[in-house]
Amino acid sequence: MEWREKVALEKRAAFRDQTYWGKPVPGFGPLDASLLIVGLAPAAHGANRTGRMFTGDPSGDFLFRALYQVGLASQPTSVSADDGLELRGVRMAAPVRCAPPDNKPTPVERDTCSGYLREEMGLMRRLRSVLVLGGFGWKAFLPLLGPERPKFGHGVEVEMGGLRVFGCYHVSPHNTYTGKLTQQMLQDVLKKAMG
Repeated sequence: MEWREKVALEKRAAFRDQTYWGKPVPGFGPLDASLLIVGLAPAAHGANRTGRMFTGDPSGDFLFRALYQVGLASQPTSVSADDGLELRGVRMAAPVRCAPPDNKPTPVERDTCSGYLREEMGLMRRLRSVLVLGGFGWKAFLPLLGPERPKFGHGVEVEMGGLRVFGCYHVSPHNTYTGKLTQQMLQDVLKKAMG
């Protein structure tokens, strides 16, 4: 918590003239969505700056381009909370709500925030599918559904807690710049999760 606030005060030079959100980041998208995308945590100079999940950073650029291509977003970019972007049939949230140091949340942060994700899911009355981005998100999310612990992998699909749960490599630059996760791979998993 102190770190996310410190980052909001000591801004990156490129965003020096902007006011950072600097608070826990809520979910984004309609509560009547049938698909939930579970990420990792807000990026220090992305969602921690803009106040909206996956907004204003390279991970979001990659994700929103795919969401737009499959018809789940009104535009292919997400740069600020007031840029007019709307999600269609999908909501996104993170198991950790505050930007962690070095973008590496701890198990304590994960466990502290888990109740917020559980509560958010309870509000999603039409939820049928969940797309979990990355192994950390997978480990954080599955305990909300039950004691089973299926192994994470890209393209893995399991039925748990009455939901179809899909695994996908995280949309971080580490994965997208190296080609471990391509636009086509992400779009393919999104299409399965939408079905």
